[in-house]
Amino acid sequence: MPQIWMTYDELATLCGCTPAEARLRALHLSLDRRKSRDGATRVKLDLALTARFFASIREADFDLDGAIEALQTTHRQMAEKLAPPGFRERGAA
Repeated sequence: MPQIWMTYDELATLCGCTPAEARLRALHLSLDRRKSRDGATRVKLDLALTARFFASIREADFDLDGAIEALQTTHRQMAEKLAPPGFRERGAA
């Protein structure tokens, strides 16, 4: 099972509560806590919270097809600009 560490703000978003309530929840659940290099305290999600996190990702409304299409369009545009002169004409014949 992967380890997922979240700040109290991130945990609050996941649980639908305030960061202070998320901190109390982390204490109540005895979640591992660590101070990160950026100064923020992060808590390691337990199995139930990890399952909730993955469920929230699955339920999110991502426009994956749109993102893939945008990436392909950008790739095509960059390839056209980097192609040597006359390359497209030779490839099209």
